[in-house]
Amino acid sequence: MLIEQNYMIDIFEISYKEKHVAALVHEIRRKVFVVEGRVDPLHEFDEVECDCRHYIAYYKHKAVGTARWRDTDEGIRLERFSVLKEYRNNGVGITLLRRLMTDILPMRKNIYLHAQTTTVKFFEKAGFKCTGEMFFEANIPHFRMVLINPIF
Repeated sequence: MLIEQNYMIDIFEISYKEKHVAALVHEIRRKVFVVEGRVDPLHEFDEVECDCRHYIAYYKHKAVGTARWRDTDEGIRLERFSVLKEYRNNGVGITLLRRLMTDILPMRKNIYLHAQTTTVKFFEKAGFKCTGEMFFEANIPHFRMVLINPIF
């Protein structure tokens, strides 16, 4: 549990097999990626869901954010960071990232992600660096980013 700006933010790792909890994750991602970002639902909800470690963020006891990570041949890939629009800029995203890093950093593996261009600055502040050229994923411009200098 972390208190930022006098509001309570709780982050929990969840079991994706618990259908009621997975439904919360799906609803947040549906609102952020499918509705707001216009991503095809077939691209957003994929075949690796059960291979990932999922987390959910609560702000004032309301589920408002989620993220996942998975082990790949290239290292640990962070994915599907999403915070409901009305809860952004309240510390939810960075608190969620900190919680994932608590679990991941001890593994001493390469940590990377594909960041939408609108989120690059957020991840740069956390110690990630863009590598390579911009590319499109789900018709949205992205950069591959690698953790170089973690702030955690």
